[in-house]
Amino acid sequence: MSLLSAEARARVVSQLVEGCSIASTCRLTGVSKPTVLALLLRIGAGCERLHNRIVRGVTCHVAQCDEIWSYVQKKQSRVTASDPAEYGDAYTFVGMASASKLIISYRVGKRDEENTRAFVKDLRARLTTIPQLYTDGWQPYIGAVGASFTGGVDYCQVVKNYSRRPRRDDEVRYEPPRDPFITKTPIFGIPDVEHASTSHVERQNWTIRMHIRRFTRLCNGFSRKLANHRAAVALHVAWYNLARIHESIRCTPAMEAGIARHVWSIPELVEAALAEPETEPPTPEPLKLRTPPAGTPTTPARALPNGRGFLRLVGAAPAAPVAPTPPEGPEPPPAPAPRRMVQLNLFNE
Repeated sequence: MSLLSAEARARVVSQLVEGCSIASTCRLTGVSKPTVLALLLRIGAGCERLHNRIVRGVTCHVAQCDEIWSYVQKKQSRVTASDPAEYGDAYTFVGMASASKLIISYRVGKRDEENTRAFVKDLRARLTTIPQLYTDGWQPYIGAVGASFTGGVDYCQVVKNYSRRPRRDDEVRYEPPRDPFITKTPIFGIPDVEHASTSHVERQNWTIRMHIRRFTRLCNGFSRKLANHRAAVALHVAWYNLARIHESIRCTPAMEAGIARHVWSIPELVEAALAEPETEPPTPEPLKLRTPPAGTPTTPARALPNGRGFLRLVGAAPAAPVAPTPPEGPEPPPAPAPRRMVQLNLFNE
């Protein structure tokens, strides 16, 4: 791998980020498979360090989180007790800013409480404002969000209710049937339940499956090692945030979020990832209140001690009671006295 020129490394990475498999990348670039895998591991580790340094201090008003499924070596139903712990399901947790389309945080691992807490902790450490946070109904999110944000979040769970009715034909066999309603449950703070959604991060899951061959369903491009799987995800996230122009915002997500000034090229990304040193992970900063739009009345708020969030006024204070005004004209007749209730005895003749 050390014999590859900078141009050859850029060609290999260009194929990988556009959804090519390892085998097709070898055929298109003329580089051997061991060399491509070795380069992927080095670039992936560098992209992870690059993301750790650049994506921090993010101002985000609405964040959405989701988990995208994949697997390593074999599917979970075929894993045996003698197989390594990394075999089976490999979920990728993704935390995305809805406005800038920036992937703020990600984590690859099992879909369990430990990885959920680590993912939410990393997401919290990269934010500077109290966000509107929307996730699906994965239960460990509640404890993880409560432990990491400690009151500085407006959190709502958006659960899509899938029906169990059998499919009538094969035209929709890959689309799970669902009932036409979504359940939205506020958990912490004062989330905007009406606009709560996870559509943006679910659309991001589609982008991941299109640009990482290892996530393509029903093919032989799945990962054989967890390290290669993590490297591919890290490479995609760095390329998506820094080098890919998003169609809806007409720039890269990093530029829209204000953490980059230009569109990175593939050679620039490769060289920066290979030269990136180790840096300490971000530490949580005290979160600030969101700035309301122009013309919107501000809500009274007071910061709690020890960075435990804010005490905010929800809604409007009730008005003082006002005595009713007597009607004009003659006085109405007095109300009749209430009738005395008498207990009947059913045993009397």
